[in-house]
Amino acid sequence: MKRIGLLSDTHGFLDEPLLDFLADCDEIWHAGDIGDPMVTDTLAGINTLRAVHGNIDGPELRHRYPQDLIFEVEGVKVLMTHIGGYPGKYQPRVRALLDREQPLLYICGHSHILKVMPDPKRQLLHINPGAAGMSGFHKKRTAVRFTIGGPEKISRLQVWELGKGPKGRMMHI
Repeated sequence: MKRIGLLSDTHGFLDEPLLDFLADCDEIWHAGDIGDPMVTDTLAGINTLRAVHGNIDGPELRHRYPQDLIFEVEGVKVLMTHIGGYPGKYQPRVRALLDREQPLLYICGHSHILKVMPDPKRQLLHINPGAAGMSGFHKKRTAVRFTIGGPEKISRLQVWELGKGPKGRMMHI
């Protein structure tokens, strides 16, 4: 079993409370709009990092990280992208990927809205961790962590939530 920390839409910003939330994760997944290579460099220093680039990411991050990642962890097939929609509202490109790859877990970012919802038609779980950074319309910053593997496959989901205002020691990268 592995503990996964999932975040998106950092837009070049990380802070101490978020790093504390991710500290005991076996893997950290970033679903795009990284904003600055120092974000992923910092996250990779905590533990294994998997990431995709987002629409605001420049050439360096687009070179480092693909648009889509398809991988398996503890017997669970995962599809991660930045822009893709959610059950009933998938973008055509992502719908085709989901139909072809048939993941158990589909992850995207972009909307800045935390969503965890099943797709019974495709027999998968969709997670959008919302936005962990300061840029955007969201009023709360969010991230999630969960356990993957074992007989329950995906369990122990926890949500990290913090207001956009400064709290505690802030680290801007």
